[in-house]
Amino acid sequence: MDLSTALRTERLLAIIRGRDAEASFRTVMALVEAGLPLIEISLSGKDALTVIRRARAELGDAAWLGAGTVLTAPDARRAAEAGANLIVTPGLGAGLEESVRQGLPTLAGVMTPSEVIAADALGVSALKLFPASAGGPAYLQALRAPFPELPFVPVGGVDAAAAQEYFAAGAVAVGVGSPLVGDAADGGDLDGLRKRAAEFRAVCAR
Repeated sequence: MDLSTALRTERLLAIIRGRDAEASFRTVMALVEAGLPLIEISLSGKDALTVIRRARAELGDAAWLGAGTVLTAPDARRAAEAGANLIVTPGLGAGLEESVRQGLPTLAGVMTPSEVIAADALGVSALKLFPASAGGPAYLQALRAPFPELPFVPVGGVDAAAAQEYFAAGAVAVGVGSPLVGDAADGGDLDGLRKRAAEFRAVCAR
């Protein structure tokens, strides 16, 4: 399954940005066990590459393990070496270009029509509308008018209620960080994480 198909099928990308590497790893495992196999581990989190490497060794090909906040070409290369099979960027730049050059599935951060055109020309897998909260579902709907066939994934400030609105506006999936993960990746409650995962899965199944 390619990334675009996976996004349309699962409809949720879980985003982990933890201060505790062990807790981040446990969070990855809990999310996959809860039926959320699309996961982004931000490189701005503690020992993110180690988390990706451990999770890949444990899960094999059972999940999409992405590296997020990929800014530079070395970021992209290190992420690939750690086992990431998905690259997520906050915007256009060297990290995205290197990821595409390597043939890695990419979710490119965009906000404007010009950025959409540039990202699509690179051959990215999908478009991360970021920060989505700056425009909301109405902005996504307006942006899709000239780009109706492109896959958009809103990220930033997306809770369960907003997710429903973004789906109604045409999003193929949403990226969700703290409203889903909470404090789990910092050593917090995994039971709460599992409960929120079930709630988001229900929203995405509608």
